[in-house]
Amino acid sequence: MQLTKHWAATLDDYAIDLAWSPDGTQLAAVSASGPVSLFAADDGALRHLLPGHDDGTNCLAWLPAPRTPAGAPANTAPAAASALLATGGQDGAVKFWDAVAGQHTATAALGSAWVEHLAWCAPSAPAASSAGAPLLFAAAGRQLAALRADASVAHTFPLAPKTISALAAHPAGGAVASAYFGGVALWDTDDFLAQKTFTYGNGIVALVWSPDGRWLVSGNQDPSVHLWIPEEDVELQMSGYETKVTQLSFDQASRWLATSGGREACLWDCSGAGPEGREPAMLPHEAPVCAVAFQHNHNLLATAAKDGVVMIWSPERKQPLRATVKMPVAATKLAWSPDDRHLAIGSEKGIVYVLRAEA
Repeated sequence: MQLTKHWAATLDDYAIDLAWSPDGTQLAAVSASGPVSLFAADDGALRHLLPGHDDGTNCLAWLPAPRTPAGAPANTAPAAASALLATGGQDGAVKFWDAVAGQHTATAALGSAWVEHLAWCAPSAPAASSAGAPLLFAAAGRQLAALRADASVAHTFPLAPKTISALAAHPAGGAVASAYFGGVALWDTDDFLAQKTFTYGNGIVALVWSPDGRWLVSGNQDPSVHLWIPEEDVELQMSGYETKVTQLSFDQASRWLATSGGREACLWDCSGAGPEGREPAMLPHEAPVCAVAFQHNHNLLATAAKDGVVMIWSPERKQPLRATVKMPVAATKLAWSPDDRHLAIGSEKGIVYVLRAEA
């Protein structure tokens, strides 16, 4: 396969976060200095430059498209589902933006701590899904809050024991996991009660659910990867990494877990009883891996290293490497478009690249 340049754009600072709108028509990119750029997906034209947060913007999250009812045709979500963007900043606020009009719509002030993590989560029950909208969960220091799209506060949770270091919404809705030094709390997002607490005696820097909701996985400072099966009270541990594990990604079938943690991307087989006791596949780079991202609906894995090299892999192949491209600077973030045709790369120099993936 081939990776070819589709377009590139320049931010005013380090690209700290980026994400595609649910309908794939826009790419939002955040610079560390604060502004949020909205680019047209087809040609990279700057549609809007949002002021973001004065002291710096940390993260962004698009309101997800509504779930498609059983038996309904795919891709019938209204265009408005892709219009709402949330950002978290160093000013302790969450801001909401109309991404079509390019206008600020509301602000939720959460205090003096930086807002560093955002996650939308839908209600769990089908009946609730038709009546209730997703809530945005925002972490600022030790505080976790559930916000409505108009920035009103639906719930404020008890303070975490330590600063919240990662958030992950359950893919089926109904629960959100928040990590901190010492463990993970699993909260019900319908009634806001604690479901479970998982103890882990070290710092957690990344958190992800498998798409089927079976596995909850943390990347850790110690350095290791820890896996829980919340429904079965099972937990597993994989260690031996060179560095702390900051990057995690599952494939769409929930079989393969890709991780950073050294000069090789690690690929764990999570089928059956899980990866403990199995040897991982090692996908080599010549520099430390800084980003990993599986496609949404297909099985290609993108990995990026500190030397600027981006590689594409097919885990099920005997010779998994499919493509290699050398970028001018190291990636900070990888994001596949919703249709998996384009790979967006945020970089340390503030340049955003969008590559076309062709078989």
